[in-house]
Amino acid sequence: MDFTFTEEQQAAVEAAKAVFAGVSPDGVPSPALTAGAVAEDFDRALWARLADADLLSLLLDEEAGGAGLDAVALCLVLRESAKVLARVPLLESSAATAAVRRYGGEELRSELPARAGRGELVLTVASNGRTGHDPAELAVTARQDGTAWVLDGVQTAVPWAHNADFVVVPAHTDAHRTVLALVPRGHEGAVLAEQISTTGERLGELRLESARIAPRDVIDAEGAWEWLRELLATGTCALALGLGEGVLRMTSEYTSKREQFGFPVATFQAVAVQAADRYIDLRAMEATLWQAAWRIGTGAGGALPACGDVAVAKIWASEGVRRVVQTAQHLHGGFGADTEYALHRYHAWAKHLELSLGPAAAHEEALGDLLAAHVLG
Repeated sequence: MDFTFTEEQQAAVEAAKAVFAGVSPDGVPSPALTAGAVAEDFDRALWARLADADLLSLLLDEEAGGAGLDAVALCLVLRESAKVLARVPLLESSAATAAVRRYGGEELRSELPARAGRGELVLTVASNGRTGHDPAELAVTARQDGTAWVLDGVQTAVPWAHNADFVVVPAHTDAHRTVLALVPRGHEGAVLAEQISTTGERLGELRLESARIAPRDVIDAEGAWEWLRELLATGTCALALGLGEGVLRMTSEYTSKREQFGFPVATFQAVAVQAADRYIDLRAMEATLWQAAWRIGTGAGGALPACGDVAVAKIWASEGVRRVVQTAQHLHGGFGADTEYALHRYHAWAKHLELSLGPAAAHEEALGDLLAAHVLG
């Protein structure tokens, strides 16, 4: 594969850096200092700036008002967003919108993606299943009743569910197919309960009780959920990489200024070795991320399906980001435990990303099954 980014991808990065330049992770209360969610809504002002910079439509083709770029471009922008812990549903809405455009019916794909790309609509995805550990597509059933689809089941920890216009819900049918249903906010038969994430953000438990969804809002296309799930997992790896890079930079700056015995602690061998180990983690996270994003974006073949590359990337992202924030806390000493210092928020976000869409152990098991099937097949 070619690791060189195109001019269009580099332009997206520069635009993202300009938009996120004014965002500070210090401006949001620490989840440890608030009784509930850190905020009722996501950063709408930042969302508008992302729309103005055409960063919400990266994956859409030109006919839908997009840039026609690939998963690599989206991951590059997500990486920048995580460096400042941007509170926007950039991953969820971008991925869901791209899935609608790619797999949706003619009526749905001709209207919704363009509006979402302009920031007029916000989408999110119910990807955590009933408990956060079981497959999301098995948490909800879908059956046809006349012309409508009827959904029953529970999805937990749905990000931005209280503020998104649509929740994309994977559901399984009696024919063992997975469909994607777009459930509007406040839809009859869809009840939301508030949940608070490790990051202090509002999540939603979505309970579907005979919720009737119009046929135009249901995507019944082979491979749609698998593609969306892999894109979400890869985007989560990009967020983990950006967060880790931001944390390592904070740690480098702190240890360069903090003195002990008259010398900056960054000059001590034990500190330098730990920082170097975390740098290696980040480079491994980066290499596996671009491999997975490239496979998804190009559809290029390989010895294993793209889900194998995604699993490898998520293993590195989950373990790597955990090690980075733990080392950062250690090298900051007591200052790292200060809940009014931004590192505390980075640590909380890192734990959330580590477990999102499955921890390392879950992806190691999936990768083992995939390798076994490949060898035996």
